Amino acid sequence: IYIACREMGAVRSLKDIGEITDVKRKVISRSCRILIQQLEMIMPVIDPIKCIAKIANKAKLSEKSKRMAIDTMKDLVNTEASAGKRPMGLAATILYLSCLRNDEAVTQKDIAEAAGVTEVTIRNRIRDLKSPNTSSAIRDRLFP
Repeated sequence: IYIACREMGAVRSLKDIGEITDVKRKVISRSCRILIQQLEMIMPVIDPIKCIAKIANKAKLSEKSKRMAIDTMKDLVNTEASAGKRPMGLAATILYLSCLRNDEAVTQKDIAEAAGVTEVTIRNRIRDLKSPNTSSAIRDRLFP
């Protein structure tokens, strides 16, 4: 199920699949690794923009913040600043910063719970985005 979701572009985590199927995440992960290796499959990368939509809907965020986050994520992906970062954590961070820019009352905890990441992950991604390696246009958009 997890592999099928990845191939279809549906944003589902191992945790989500585990809860639905009542199978431990570790077992699903191990089984997926074996299948991918034995079948010589190439797994597609999760689209972080789809992650934004999932998190925003789950956290009941405004459409304005969601749109701002999607535009910012497109720029991040184009500049390859998102390379090597987990899409859910990055999407949660971009959404959190977009909510702050739009004066929407939301906490890191709210976003982290909706995304299935920790608050520390959001803080670490914020630190990464503030670094000089990130394009100044993106930094200016996220950090007024």
